[in-house]
Amino acid sequence: MNYCEYYQAHVKREGCGMLVSVLRSFEHLVFDRTIDKAESIFEFFVPASQEGTFLEVMAYFEREGIVVGLIKKENRLRDPREIL
Repeated sequence: MNYCEYYQAHVKREGCGMLVSVLRSFEHLVFDRTIDKAESIFEFFVPASQEGTFLEVMAYFEREGIVVGLIKKENRLRDPREIL
């Protein structure tokens, strides 16, 4: 089974709406959601085929100071037994 690449980042509250609008304007680019509302931490599930485009878009938002600390992590929905 194929799993998406998984990222997390802090998104400045004043930029959340713009970030989500831009990401959703790209078809099949990413599924985003807030994982920690109090800290404004978002998680992003990105198809491997779209990872380059996703990273380009996120680099723009990092330069603008809207996204901070974008990091790639192990997909938290993936069953660890499937990694072996």
